[in-house]
Amino acid sequence: MNEMLHPIVYKNRVLHVLDQRLLPEQTVYHERTNAREVYQSIKDMELRGAPLIGIAAAYGLAIHAFSSLANSPESFDKDIRQAADLLAQSRPTAVNLFWSIKRILRCVRENKEASIHELKEIIEQEALQIHHEDRQICQSIGEHGLSLLKPKMGLLTHCNAGSLAVGGIGTATAPMYLGHQKGYQFRIYADETRPYLQGARLTAFELKRAGLDVTLICDNMAALVMASGKVNAVITGCDRVAANGDSANKIGTMNLAILANHFGIPFYIAAPTPTIDPHTPKGTDIPIEERPAEELRMMHGRSISPEDVSIYNPAFDVTPHELISAMITEVGIWYPPFDEKIASLAEKGISRDQK
Repeated sequence: MNEMLHPIVYKNRVLHVLDQRLLPEQTVYHERTNAREVYQSIKDMELRGAPLIGIAAAYGLAIHAFSSLANSPESFDKDIRQAADLLAQSRPTAVNLFWSIKRILRCVRENKEASIHELKEIIEQEALQIHHEDRQICQSIGEHGLSLLKPKMGLLTHCNAGSLAVGGIGTATAPMYLGHQKGYQFRIYADETRPYLQGARLTAFELKRAGLDVTLICDNMAALVMASGKVNAVITGCDRVAANGDSANKIGTMNLAILANHFGIPFYIAAPTPTIDPHTPKGTDIPIEERPAEELRMMHGRSISPEDVSIYNPAFDVTPHELISAMITEVGIWYPPFDEKIASLAEKGISRDQK
């Protein structure tokens, strides 16, 4: 089994970003040395995946802190907040981005008596801790998720909620990786995930590279594959879970939930608690990012549609909570009703302040 590729590497206060737009043909890392460059990497989807976006933003603030020329605590605080505002504008749907930024800002606020040098160190350590925690979250999701599965099951996933989207072994893919280590012999089906093809370029690539049995299918083949009995469970990631359990994920996820419900197949969401947003009441309140028309209009550098045709390109859809069989979190398996679990999570303070 090949060693997993690291989507980001933080070294000597430089963030090395694997350009996922070039996979699987090329493995290229870009050095990002300031917050604006990290912002651009997130916005342009050099890196993607809700947990990874949050980790990268934290490192972006750490890099910015050490490059800051501020000479007073007040000017340093202002400088960090300006960088945080910039990073927050990169992508609107994944709540991890805002959770991570606010966690760093809270560190600054809670250590206002520290020197500027100490604050820089504190920010860096918090970014490293966020990355470390995500590795642990992935492992726990994998262990809990595996308890729902049996050897030789057929599993369907969508987009990329794997090691290229997080700090560890993935969220939706975590039980797949752990099952592979235990000899479960899963048969995995990966949707190509139009229009950005994360399933084809990233999920199929990373699972195949790791030695798992993965089959790539077009998005519109999912119904046939389910109807033929090849799928025993669907597992996807998520970018934001509302207080009632509605879940935003890559466009096309809702299709799978509807199909799974029709065919009586469990539909599971792998949901790290930082992705759960108790302050957003329901799915219709989640902001849905719209991507550039060219991502839908172009393929391999060539136009595949009339130049003057209207384009609608939402990056995410929202799966209603009633279609979700269970959520796999790092603190356990949650079954409906989800709103009670999410309210309890907020009360216990496990999901950090996202207001």
